[in-house]
Amino acid sequence: MAKQLVLDANILMRGVLGTRVAMLIRDYAADVDLLTVEEAFEDVATYLPEVLARRGNDEQDIQAALTKLASLRYFLQIMPVSLFEPLERRARERLKGRDEDDWPYLALALVLECPIRTEDTDFFGCGVPIWTTDRVEL
Repeated sequence: MAKQLVLDANILMRGVLGTRVAMLIRDYAADVDLLTVEEAFEDVATYLPEVLARRGNDEQDIQAALTKLASLRYFLQIMPVSLFEPLERRARERLKGRDEDDWPYLALALVLECPIRTEDTDFFGCGVPIWTTDRVEL
């Protein structure tokens, strides 16, 4: 069985805006099942133009970034909501007082018994292993 790792929207955003995360995704996709939810792509596509505009990027840069986001789909497996939705309540309880909207990533990690790759501290202490970019290659 291949190793599995759930990636949240934070990691996808970093994969678009930087080089290291995108490189790690490309390099390890053949050896690790990199999993996410459709909502991750939707969130990044929503917030990416705003982030880039604040940085002074023009429309051409924004379109290039959205294209890069779309290219990440090739390396990731988007898991169906029906797989992890039954664990929504448990995931929300574990995230209570933090960002409960991140429940799909935690529920997916719970159902598959695998870690989450994130830089979002809201996941720390939620009961599943958390891998940050500086530790994921370990």
